[in-house]
Amino acid sequence: MPRLFSVLPPLLLSASLLAIAGCNSGATDQPAVELARVRTASAIIGPAAPSIRTNGLLANEDEIRLSFKVGGVIRRLSVNEGEQVSKGQKLAEIEQAEIDAQVEQAAQAHEKARRDLERGERLYGDKVISLEQLQDLRTQLAVNEAALNSAKYNWSYAAIVAPHDGTVLRRLAEERELVQAGSPILVLGSKGKGFVVHTGLADREIVQVKLGDEAQLHLDALPGKTLTGKVTEVSGASDASSGMFRIKVAVDPTDLPLRSGLVAKLTLIPSTAKAGKRIYVPIGAIVEGNGRTARVFVLDQQHARQREIEVAFIEGESVALNSGLQAGELVITDGAQYLEDGEEVTLAEPLTANRE
Repeated sequence: MPRLFSVLPPLLLSASLLAIAGCNSGATDQPAVELARVRTASAIIGPAAPSIRTNGLLANEDEIRLSFKVGGVIRRLSVNEGEQVSKGQKLAEIEQAEIDAQVEQAAQAHEKARRDLERGERLYGDKVISLEQLQDLRTQLAVNEAALNSAKYNWSYAAIVAPHDGTVLRRLAEERELVQAGSPILVLGSKGKGFVVHTGLADREIVQVKLGDEAQLHLDALPGKTLTGKVTEVSGASDASSGMFRIKVAVDPTDLPLRSGLVAKLTLIPSTAKAGKRIYVPIGAIVEGNGRTARVFVLDQQHARQREIEVAFIEGESVALNSGLQAGELVITDGAQYLEDGEEVTLAEPLTANRE
């Protein structure tokens, strides 16, 4: 028994010390607070005015509507839509029986007038006819000569010949069809003069556009491709039927397979936009707004500081500002909606594209 009592007190003392140590440890080791993870973007400098967005139709720069000078029945139409043609190639012919007869008739009338004049000059030399009668014969010859030249000119346009290399865009008639003089038969697009976009703008937009303004184009037929161009024509009056002002944008040369008639989404950058600069931030950085006034969080060291800004306009996925930020400042985008002013944050890893 004495031996047992001599052992127990040290054991009880050790247990008490461990209990006290455990209580002290629980009082000091508090769980760590997890910081909000955010992503940021830089405020950048951009145009002072918004771009103009509209839709238009792509077309060949040089489109010619080809027709016969005289009416008649189409004898042969040797090309189809989309076919490539060369300069001087015969594309269509009209039945020439009637036009040949007209040329022959004019030639015979001219020959008779020539013989009448020769006879008249002999008679005038013999004092048989007067000078006035001789002058009438000379006038008649001139009239018949003009008629012959006109008939020959019309005969030369009884066939349609390609004026330059190009592509047949549209075929508006068929063989054996009766057509009137001047009726379009084919539409030919020039191969070497490139493409343009025709579109219309409202009055509040046309006043901002000038010749030479830059443009960007996106085609549904070629997703992911961006074309560039410049404004080459600006209408001085609105279209009577639509009230829109017509403009033309010349597309810069490209190797892409463009076709006349494709729908183009056009973004015009007016020269007024380059007159000044504004600060732009991603639209995701805006946490709340009231009219033109809004708020963002700016990253200050490791803290989120709330900043009041004034919005000028929204441009796509960005917001242009009148005031509130300087270029290069970091604004919080992802996670900004859940922050408080002055809250400590940590940066999340950058987004990466998914790999399959």
